Amino acid sequence: MAQRSIYEYSAKKLIADELEKYFPEFKYHRKLAVITPKTNWVKFEKEHPWLKTDRLVAKPDQLFGKRGKANLLLLDADLTQLKKFVKENLGRQIEVGSTKGELKRFLVEPFIPHEKEFYVSITSEREYDILHFSFEGGIFVEENWDKVLHIPIPIGTDITDFDLEGKIKGLGELKKIVIPFLKGLFKVYVDQDFAFLEINPFALTPDGLIVPLDLKARLDDTAAFRHANTWGNPESPIEFPASFGQKSSKEEAFIQSIDEQTGSSLKLTILNRKGRVWTMVAGGGASVIYADTIVDLGFGNELANYGEYSGNPTREHTELYAQTIIDLMTEKPDPKNRPKFLLIGGGIANFTDVKATFQGIVSALRKSAQKLKDANVRIYVRRGGPNETEGLELMRDVGKEIGVPIEVYDRYTHMTRIVPLALGEGN
Repeated sequence: MAQRSIYEYSAKKLIADELEKYFPEFKYHRKLAVITPKTNWVKFEKEHPWLKTDRLVAKPDQLFGKRGKANLLLLDADLTQLKKFVKENLGRQIEVGSTKGELKRFLVEPFIPHEKEFYVSITSEREYDILHFSFEGGIFVEENWDKVLHIPIPIGTDITDFDLEGKIKGLGELKKIVIPFLKGLFKVYVDQDFAFLEINPFALTPDGLIVPLDLKARLDDTAAFRHANTWGNPESPIEFPASFGQKSSKEEAFIQSIDEQTGSSLKLTILNRKGRVWTMVAGGGASVIYADTIVDLGFGNELANYGEYSGNPTREHTELYAQTIIDLMTEKPDPKNRPKFLLIGGGIANFTDVKATFQGIVSALRKSAQKLKDANVRIYVRRGGPNETEGLELMRDVGKEIGVPIEVYDRYTHMTRIVPLALGEGN
């Protein structure tokens, strides 16, 4: 699973569109608007006439929390106050933790008077989804985490028949609305391939309506192909923005664009463009293990990238992925002419065709033969899975063909053995 955060705006739109299917009593106002440096106020006010009549809330929508504690939350304001707040904050540099960034995006919605705030989140583990609930939602939920109920729900459970009411005692008459809401929310979580969902708080209005006030969410982006009608809604398409203060490089953006075209997973994060240790690892779990091994051997400062290819990508997509990494690592040779290392690793695949993916990698290696030599690149391969014999033979042959050192190992070699074999040279 590849978990990627989405804007609060997108998450609320998705919940608004889907929750009524399972919880008809959810009557969300759907009044959401986003302000950026490109916002034309005349057009903006015309498209959202409620801005002139409703009391308003505004806050940054850039994947960071604790906005209230940081005094970045405008409450119960009119349009004039909103404009003043945005003028003072849009484009302002702030620091969140140790990360500095610019405020570029604000979410605006109606101010909702309410009497009671609750907390709910849903997380996923291997065998369970876990619903976390508290009667005390709001900015101090972390300080009162001992009051949060943690309810494991086995994967595959029909939440309709699950005794959630028996797990959450003390709701009284509120159970008639809160329990159906939580069950409906859980169905949306599962149906739309959320990986994390937190509403802190959701409010109960005097007239008995539930309204999500603050919402954070991550989706399993490898499931995008399954949700063209919901994630790809023309009115509010799902975006996967970079974390606050971070910008995607052109190479990272390119791989992301390919990833979005396929049900497979292609991920790339550049850690150090000058690093000498580059990885091309099959599988998300394997990528973590390889990165940990490289760091454990004392080469963390030389680790150039982090990422993975998995889910049986096509030969063409694998070639584009490989070519991107090769272009990055050969961009500039090491100033001391020390070797660079490309670790093409992975576990034993269940269904990814090793031969097909290696054909893509081999094609990229052939096209880059001279660049690889000029950058003094040494390649180490370890892989297993369907058609591994043919795939590994392709790697051996291309090394001889282009004159680049390539050492090849099969499933009978420990998965990360190629890491010390490469880095143990002490170069």
